[in-house]
Amino acid sequence: MKNKLSEHRKEIGFSQDKLAEKLGVSRQTIISIEKGRYNPSLPLAMIMAELFETKVENIFFLEEKDYK
Repeated sequence: MKNKLSEHRKEIGFSQDKLAEKLGVSRQTIISIEKGRYNPSLPLAMIMAELFETKVENIFFLEEKDYK
């Protein structure tokens, strides 16, 4: 799964530390998600979408090759 977490985070002016604090996770978790090494739980993804005032699918998405 790919994501645009870094883009959304920067749009609202949050550092990785600030986003981690807001979400109640570690900075390492944010780094891992942004690098595509870790996929967040659905509840965490939904909280992120609410924080960024967007839909989950605007942050996280599958590449075509991921489902063919």
